[in-house]
Amino acid sequence: MQKIVECVPNFSEGRTLKVINSIFDAAKIKGVKVFELEYNRDHNRMLFTIVGEPEAVLASVFESIKTATKLIDMNKHVGEHPRIGATDVVPFVPVSGVTMKECVEISNQLAKKVADAGV
Repeated sequence: MQKIVECVPNFSEGRTLKVINSIFDAAKIKGVKVFELEYNRDHNRMLFTIVGEPEAVLASVFESIKTATKLIDMNKHVGEHPRIGATDVVPFVPVSGVTMKECVEISNQLAKKVADAGV
């Protein structure tokens, strides 16, 4: 059975279309499907869905996190939604052939990769 995981990263941007599209486009790497882009001006927040094999989804979301960190200035950010950083939450959801425990492991791998890269 093929392993499929879903990730719905949330970013602190919902007003500047060029930044929104750059973050969304950064996630479009080989081996994943990226869709359901949503953004809200009042909350100044965006999210989208990434689906694919775990390794590809991890790589995809990492690319979008790098882009968000580069393009979003949290010193100037305002919006109705509470903000933690340029990237807010990054939930991984098991879809097929993957357990919740494995999704937690993927999350930990991503956290280490982000920390090691200083993103």
